[in-house]
Amino acid sequence: MKIATWNVNSVRSRADHIRAFLEDQAPDVLALQELKAVTDQVPVAAFAEVGYQATVFGQKTYNGVAFLHREDGPEPTEIQRGFPDDGEDAPARLISACFGGLRLVNIYLPNGSEVGSDKYNYKLDWMARLREWLDEAFAPSEPVVLVGDFNVAPEDRDVYDPEALRDRILFSQPEKQAMERIRGWGFSDCFRKHHDEAGHYSWWDYRMNQFRRGNGLRIDHIWASPAAAEACTACDILVDPRRWERPSDHAPVMAEIEL
Repeated sequence: MKIATWNVNSVRSRADHIRAFLEDQAPDVLALQELKAVTDQVPVAAFAEVGYQATVFGQKTYNGVAFLHREDGPEPTEIQRGFPDDGEDAPARLISACFGGLRLVNIYLPNGSEVGSDKYNYKLDWMARLREWLDEAFAPSEPVVLVGDFNVAPEDRDVYDPEALRDRILFSQPEKQAMERIRGWGFSDCFRKHHDEAGHYSWWDYRMNQFRRGNGLRIDHIWASPAAAEACTACDILVDPRRWERPSDHAPVMAEIEL
């Protein structure tokens, strides 16, 4: 199964990019984040034209997550939108479903805005809730894959300038500790199974030509429980879509898992 994740920074603005990616890479499932659209605004007909159905958890203005899955592939089952205890107005940041024997959890983790801010504290709280929910809902013995925009770069080799970025948002110690606690549920980083070296990034700020300068962070991830991680035969960041006209500021990440 080919599983991809991509923060598209507006599903309507990037519909042509998504279609091109689906046609070129043919993932079995593409997890999207930051739809910036309510569910009925997602251009599902455009994706159906290239053989994909959509399972959506949309939201007005910001947030929103979805799965695009092949019409000739496994149908999603046991679909969950948000945490079980979320209220009606909770941000649309999590969607989960089973595809065949594999459980996929797609998250758009809060950015946090600025270290020490209310939004930062909300981010840390959301991460704690994610770990608690994983403990309650699943067991590490199950084939579970956690994908999405985590908005955290875990290690020095995941950022272009560790000293300049240390203790700043996306790379502060409390964020990394919270991320490590989630990983400690039983996940392995699929990308790092196949790539040890520094200099691989999935997000580049639009400002100051950061992409052209190579100043990025690796904040989009595919993590797998032991059974799924063992079956992961490849995982790569596909940088080309970041070069397209009017791109998302994120690049897709794709893994192959042969369960």
